Amino acid sequence: MKRFIALTLLPVLGLLSAAPAMAQNQAKQTYTVSVTQIVEHPSLDAVRQGFMDEFKTLGLEAKYNVHSAQGNIATANQIASQMLGEEPDVVLAIATPTAQAAAQKIKNIPILITAVTDPVGAGLVKSLQAPGANITGMTDRSPVDRQLALIKEFVPGAKRLGIIYNAGEANSVTTFGQVKAEAAKLGWTVMPATVANSAGVTQAAKSLVGKADAIYVGTDNTVITALEAIIKVCQQNKLPLFSADNDSVKRGAVAALAVDYYRMGKQTAHMAKRILVDGATPATMPVEDLQELELYVNMGAAKAMGVNVPQAVLTRADKIIE
Repeated sequence: MKRFIALTLLPVLGLLSAAPAMAQNQAKQTYTVSVTQIVEHPSLDAVRQGFMDEFKTLGLEAKYNVHSAQGNIATANQIASQMLGEEPDVVLAIATPTAQAAAQKIKNIPILITAVTDPVGAGLVKSLQAPGANITGMTDRSPVDRQLALIKEFVPGAKRLGIIYNAGEANSVTTFGQVKAEAAKLGWTVMPATVANSAGVTQAAKSLVGKADAIYVGTDNTVITALEAIIKVCQQNKLPLFSADNDSVKRGAVAALAVDYYRMGKQTAHMAKRILVDGATPATMPVEDLQELELYVNMGAAKAMGVNVPQAVLTRADKIIE
């Protein structure tokens, strides 16, 4: 287990009980927030930073205990046990595997999940409207229908869509099901390539060369961690790569229509305030999402992967990366 950050913004004034009765925390001046993250990559890091920045903007002070599982599920479980000993006022669980690990170990401390694609399917909440226990938060469920429509604009003649994902990630399984359903509506065949860890990403990408007309990667943490390997294969074979997050466009994917993960972190901080200061109960706080999407286009990536950028896409793009 690697604990990679321990930030103390101000001295701890007193470690009060982390009891579920949030009203007693109103007198606190410094909150203890334990953060668990499955792996470090730009989108998940942006969520964490957005939370921290907005928490401070809201006038709240915090001592953060931040942990990364480095992509290892066993480590995520160890971190969950360790966080119990930290007696936090709230746990921030970033991404599905770490959220599941925290949920299994921690029953009497509020858990805010974020960047989780399918909280119900992952067994984290009973329903999005009424979570039912000590867990609520935000979902990053992708608008797959609109993302595939975007790919069609770039590659109108496409018939075969490759997708690389880790079949061991619940969020990725959910996304794959969405992609299959939406691709069928377009008359496309989906070509899956699964990986068990980031070391397998290059081979997965190579397996799609000659079989797919374009490749789509969702918010799969294993795949995103090794995105550069896919980019290299796509550039070498003029195979356009599209992503479900805008940070991947900055790194070299052609385009994405996606949520802003930094803003997601900020919105999660507001949920924390409602729990810690206003006395809200996670069980009755609906899981939230971001409605506004942003379109990013990477002109250099498009050229390197042999695809033209439609003028209609350029006209409505929120950010064009040269």
